[in-house]
Amino acid sequence: MGAPRLTPPSSSTRGDGLDAGRLVTAVEAAVTYYRDQLAHAGGPRAYLVGRGLGVLVEREWPWRVGYAPPGWRSLTRHLRALGFGDDELVGAGLSNRTGAGRLIDVFRDRIVFPVRDPAGHAVAFLGRAGPGTGDGVPKYINSPATAIYDKGRLLFGMAEQQERLDARWTPVLVEGPADVLAVWLSYSRSRGPGAVALAPCGTMLTGHQAAMLRELPGAADGIVAAFDADSAGRAAVDRAWQLLREPQAPGPLLVAEFAAGADPADLLRRSNGRAQLRAALQRRARPMLDAVVDHRLARLVERHPRLLEDIDGRCAAVRALVPLLYEAASSDEAVRVGRRIVELTAVGVGTVAIAALTLLVCALNRT
Repeated sequence: MGAPRLTPPSSSTRGDGLDAGRLVTAVEAAVTYYRDQLAHAGGPRAYLVGRGLGVLVEREWPWRVGYAPPGWRSLTRHLRALGFGDDELVGAGLSNRTGAGRLIDVFRDRIVFPVRDPAGHAVAFLGRAGPGTGDGVPKYINSPATAIYDKGRLLFGMAEQQERLDARWTPVLVEGPADVLAVWLSYSRSRGPGAVALAPCGTMLTGHQAAMLRELPGAADGIVAAFDADSAGRAAVDRAWQLLREPQAPGPLLVAEFAAGADPADLLRRSNGRAQLRAALQRRARPMLDAVVDHRLARLVERHPRLLEDIDGRCAAVRALVPLLYEAASSDEAVRVGRRIVELTAVGVGTVAIAALTLLVCALNRT
């Protein structure tokens, strides 16, 4: 059977006008169904064990990770049998309507991670492609926006780790659910204080999510970004810097860095990986603004490989980096960033100072 043709989504949000309580109940029923399916899914279970996440197979709470089996309508049929109507299944983001008017499951052959609202109710899923999935299949898909789920206004892992958050553990912003769980496991034997990881729900960090992070009790002692060591991860750090410092950072903004191609979930699988991950997140984290300076220069050099080979190019690099001086949270941080620019571009301190003053004068003249 070929892939069914889906009906184009309407402009209204799924589930508008339906009983929100019924939509939440449908999602919670899907959590239970997916959890039961994981008990009989050898491949997904082996994948989780291989990623160092075997405890999620053995222990249901608090995460209730499950498996959406292959097949077009397995969940849809199950929930219909429980008395949910088609509009409710579509409105809850669990089923899609095809062009022929039939329903198919949103998640098929995927390990699924429930997303919870602040009250702890499951309202959506993040679905990771099952092991052995062919090329061209997205690694992750997410529940569509519904009347009970706005992915830009929730952070994965917040409801499950409220006790650690209330105890002022350091919030760590990571890329996805596997990273959240890796950090959670790294502190499974710790009474704290430690680090507690949260992830955007399959999207870039939003202003609302940044505000949520800034308001956490532990944020006053610092917020750490821990993304993949690739171009997308570097861009995510830069975005986190811009959002978390506005209107004012509650404490130090830091970044944990990993070897190329690695992330917290990868580190978990290494020998003594839990201790290494804890050290990367807390003892070895460095100021986020320093990383932003490095990233900006790296992008310049990628575009102009010979940029730093002569004085004109180095001065151009200084002019591109100097605006970051004015993003520093204190005079001490500005001095440190200035020294970093001197080190990276191999120019004199005076060159950086002149560029900074020139920028300030231009800004004042525009006001």
